[in-house]
Amino acid sequence: MWWKFIQEITNEYKILRGMISYSALWPLGCLIQQTFEGKRLHNYDWERCLRYSLYGTFVSAPMLYTWMRCANIMWPRTDFRSSLAKAFTEQAAYDPFAIVFFFYGMSILERKSQQQAGDEAIAKFWDTYKVGFFYWPVVQTFNFSLVKPKNQIVVAGFFSLIWTTFLAFVKTKPKAIEEAQ
Repeated sequence: MWWKFIQEITNEYKILRGMISYSALWPLGCLIQQTFEGKRLHNYDWERCLRYSLYGTFVSAPMLYTWMRCANIMWPRTDFRSSLAKAFTEQAAYDPFAIVFFFYGMSILERKSQQQAGDEAIAKFWDTYKVGFFYWPVVQTFNFSLVKPKNQIVVAGFFSLIWTTFLAFVKTKPKAIEEAQ
């Protein structure tokens, strides 16, 4: 009964697919990263997980949904060439904004000042972008060429779990900010 309701509502309001997925995937990425840090159930930072859930649900999923809709309008075909164009346009136009907004937004959610948030975004942008430059074009070329548009945000969400774990790792590295100052 509940599953049928969720299917109906997400078919009518497609943005909800991504929001529901990201509400779980982003804090899961945070938990995976904390596990790599050596934390376990008794000492996980649940407040940090909540921030990732809020960010993934209300910022990242809607931004990615909007981008994918625009990309599918600009390149309606799903052939390999169009998929490459979408993936590399995403890398050039969407990803820099998304990376900066992630570091800035998460810092604000941590109650840091605007200056501190901006400093962190600047300090961590290039290293993060370089990794994303190799990761996302491969993922999105696959996604855009082989996955139906209605499911692309969910597939991107799966790969986003890996990316979010990486972002959580970079987010917790204080050294990059100290080097930039």
